[in-house]
Amino acid sequence: MNEKELIHYFKSLGLIVHTTTKARGHQGFFIKNRIDISRNTPADKIIPTLMHEFAHYIHSKIEPDMNKTGGSLEALFEENNPVIEKELLKVTNFVDENSLCVRLYEHKARVKLKIKNYEKIIKIDYPDFQRSKKFKEFDKYIKKSKAKYLLKYDKVKLIGGLFRYNIEIYSIDTIEKDFPDMPKAFAAYIRLKSAQKKQSRISARINRYRKYYAKPTELFARFVQGLYMDEQWVCAIAPYTTRIFYNLLDKGNYFELRDLMYRMNARNSAAAG
Repeated sequence: MNEKELIHYFKSLGLIVHTTTKARGHQGFFIKNRIDISRNTPADKIIPTLMHEFAHYIHSKIEPDMNKTGGSLEALFEENNPVIEKELLKVTNFVDENSLCVRLYEHKARVKLKIKNYEKIIKIDYPDFQRSKKFKEFDKYIKKSKAKYLLKYDKVKLIGGLFRYNIEIYSIDTIEKDFPDMPKAFAAYIRLKSAQKKQSRISARINRYRKYYAKPTELFARFVQGLYMDEQWVCAIAPYTTRIFYNLLDKGNYFELRDLMYRMNARNSAAAG
């Protein structure tokens, strides 16, 4: 089935399909009986995205509150076997490489290295320095310096004077210029604290992504998407789950998904022949 045929089929089921919106998801979005596909979605990604969003529609018929709860694998596959989740995560990694968070992990590693380098600089003058303990010498110094604002922000603008004409701008990138009398170890400590905050933000972002991709409703949608993209490969990396899925599909557990997949498989077989 091509894109037009697939959309026509969805509409025949009473679904509203928009393909020229921004979509609230990355490339597509499903809510109630409506599927939005972003107009910025690459041509070769449109059908896989439609399949992904249709899987959400099917899931909503099985678990009407899945948008709020994230759904459950037991409701989708009629058993709560940890093998299913492991296999679905493999499929998710195949379907969407962003789920691996490679860039975020690389960024986190670079920040971690910076933290270690700043620590080395500090230990030149303060060999007993430990990140987990208070840096008393620094704390005593920073109370009298405007550099204290850089412990909270990487860049600050201070406005003062009677008519607020006195503007001072400080940045962690220009500490040596802004505070020429500051010891090198203290400048390194300010940068270390900034890097630690950045590391925490990256970790929080990774956790958000992992929780999102691990939701049963997202695992199921990417599983269906993966079967369209490369059925043989998905069967190879998720043999247990695909066996259960096709058994339930034949029983009609996934409603119109059975008819759709049979149609698409028939079209693919005819094209191959």
